[in-house]
Amino acid sequence: MTEKELQDYLKTNYPLENEKCEWKEFKSLKSAVSGRAGDDIISYVSAIANMQGGHLVIGIQDQTNEIVGIQDFGGYTIEDIRFRINGNITNLNIEGFSVQEFTTSDTKKAVWIFHIPKHQFRLPVYAHKKTWQRIDDNLVEMKKARLDAILTQVQVNEDWSKVIIQDATIEDLDQEALQKARIEFKKRNPKYFNDVDHWNDVDFLNKSKLTIKGKITRTALILLGKEESEHYLDSSVKIRWNLKTLDNQDKDFEIFSIPLLLSIDEVFKKIRNLKYRYLRDGTLFPDEVLRYEPYTIRESINNAIAHQDYSKGARINVVEFEDDHLVFSNYGSFLPKSVEDVVLNDTPEEVYRNPILVEAMKNLDMIETQGGGIRKIFNFQKQRFFPLPDYNFDDNKVKVTITGKVLDENFARILIKNSNLGLDEIILLDKVQKHKEITEIEFKHLKKAKYIEGRRPNIYLSYDIIESTNDENLQAEYLANRSFDDSHFKEMILECLKRWGKTKRDKIDNLIIPKISAVLSDDKKKKKVTNFLSALGKEGRIQCLPGYYWEII
Repeated sequence: MTEKELQDYLKTNYPLENEKCEWKEFKSLKSAVSGRAGDDIISYVSAIANMQGGHLVIGIQDQTNEIVGIQDFGGYTIEDIRFRINGNITNLNIEGFSVQEFTTSDTKKAVWIFHIPKHQFRLPVYAHKKTWQRIDDNLVEMKKARLDAILTQVQVNEDWSKVIIQDATIEDLDQEALQKARIEFKKRNPKYFNDVDHWNDVDFLNKSKLTIKGKITRTALILLGKEESEHYLDSSVKIRWNLKTLDNQDKDFEIFSIPLLLSIDEVFKKIRNLKYRYLRDGTLFPDEVLRYEPYTIRESINNAIAHQDYSKGARINVVEFEDDHLVFSNYGSFLPKSVEDVVLNDTPEEVYRNPILVEAMKNLDMIETQGGGIRKIFNFQKQRFFPLPDYNFDDNKVKVTITGKVLDENFARILIKNSNLGLDEIILLDKVQKHKEITEIEFKHLKKAKYIEGRRPNIYLSYDIIESTNDENLQAEYLANRSFDDSHFKEMILECLKRWGKTKRDKIDNLIIPKISAVLSDDKKKKKVTNFLSALGKEGRIQCLPGYYWEII
């Protein structure tokens, strides 16, 4: 095909650089295959494999998609490059790894496309003895959360909760829990409302997916089992409630065992869900609300039960920091791509750690299975103008923090005055307000909507979004973040040198640094002053003297 045809082909099939696709020039392969760590072909193969697999296109210019072609093959051929790369990389699935060559008929430019398979089960791909991943446009050493997700990956057919306990019988199930299960099943499955009371225990347990052909599963024991039957599970299945002061001092605790269907109610009763009184702001705030929406508490506990990695023998924890916030945590990596993906998309999760347990909990009206449960929690926090839930995936755990009060009155006021904001935008603005990192795509979206100003990572809420609040403190904070443009600071330096004559650098710093944007660190502020001085020096307007003095030329 001609160069134009190849360009059209690449634009159609590989149009966007992301976690699955990378364009690189690599005009010379001599040192590009295994050269500088983080900037060679094997590093990119590792990074793409460690996400979901994808493609590396070489011989075309990054950003522009202009075909430059491979000009020095360094002895590599399309036949041997696969095995040369495999010899410099660890855990690559060589069976699924292929290289495709295109040479333009008119300009004789060669382009290679590496088709890279996803990493193998629980095997991250190493290059230069390191694991790599893509984050936006950057190739970086793999973050701990991503590495943990690979190392603890769950296969669809690997379900701890499905295992049948051969020696267990219906006698090992708690009768109170069994009766409650029937009631909850009717709520979730109204079409069986008139039939459930006529089913015997074996039929009910089979239809609710708690047992398999009348045989007791681990799922049945987790949700309905007698406490004395816990030994059948070969693992500790417990929920620990802990009351703490705000300075992290223990005040009370209690541990709850199976049947978890009943324990959930006991944990719920322990949490002191007191009324929260808002300061009146016109007529916008209600007088008082519960600190936590009851649904939020139950859904968070149930999610922890559904997604716990029971093979580790760890407890589920519910920590109550009095009159402030709740923290729910369970052991096991977060399987969906991201929290935002679950909240904002209507598609159900593709993989569950405990499929049979999740199905049974759905039948007993304990959880949602379309991502709707977490979305509701976000919406309840939004309606209260409270901070959105915080998710932390460190140490191979899922930790969710639910705050039961207005943490930042200014941010709450912004939400009240900007009722047109969607949940997706509030999630992003919540990140900005908490000084959390956002992706390049998220940054561009907020920038285009004029919700933020500045440059990554030094971004702040825009004047457009705070103007409607008529709040002097917010407007003053905006001015502190906004700062002035570079020309203003350069004129300030020239003015001070005219007035003071020969001046030391620290005196210039003391004048300029307090007026630079508050979102910058002290080191970055000082570096900015250095850049101003350097630019003025190159323009021939000032000069540096011995002793690090500056003066007008």
